[in-house]
Amino acid sequence: MFIISNLLMAVAPVIHTVLNIYVWVIIFRVLITWVNPDPLNPIVQFLGRISDPYLNLFRRFLPPLGGIDFSPIIAVMLLSVVNSFFYTTLMDIAYRLR
Repeated sequence: MFIISNLLMAVAPVIHTVLNIYVWVIIFRVLITWVNPDPLNPIVQFLGRISDPYLNLFRRFLPPLGGIDFSPIIAVMLLSVVNSFFYTTLMDIAYRLR
């Protein structure tokens, strides 16, 4: 069982890091929209392609209120909760398998 434990201990930080990077992608996407970016810029297009599918899930249920889009806030909060849950759960399972 120690092999599965070691695998989980190796995978948990990777998932944790990937989800943290995705949170930062969403934050950068929001910050870039404040400065009226060039839509043809490859960085803007990349951030949009990466973050918009996830943000659109929240935009369907939470339309912009008064011109302010609250979907990134909800999306980042949910992603942080999921990140913390999966990381701690995988690490707990890995320690229990030792």
